[in-house]
Amino acid sequence: MSVLSILVVGLGSGLGAMVRYSVSLAGLTYLDTVWPWATLGVNGLGAWLIGGYARLTQAHRHQTVASLLMRQWFMVGFCGGFTTFSLFSLETLMLFEQQAWGLAGLYIGVSLWVWLFAVWLGYYSAQYYCRTYHS
Repeated sequence: MSVLSILVVGLGSGLGAMVRYSVSLAGLTYLDTVWPWATLGVNGLGAWLIGGYARLTQAHRHQTVASLLMRQWFMVGFCGGFTTFSLFSLETLMLFEQQAWGLAGLYIGVSLWVWLFAVWLGYYSAQYYCRTYHS
């Protein structure tokens, strides 16, 4: 692990966290609801982004150090800072504490399916793009 890699991931993470915070504020401002739409959406978008980027940047024989750093910046840093399992966990706990058992269970189930589907969609959309435009 190099110092440059650590700095690159830190910068990406900071940017991702700032974007996530902005989305969360917008969600609180415009979506007056108990359901945590902003976190669900951010994690879905983040899963789609990381899936697509992972596919687009899969290791090739001629991968440069710069492209590896960019991959670390985006996937580990930005997507890691942008998505938030800890906030999802806290929101679920808050639903449990409000004794909203059904809503909490629904949130867990919907979240996992949305995020898994989003990462699959991102990955295979990028694969289709690669086959169609770069064959």
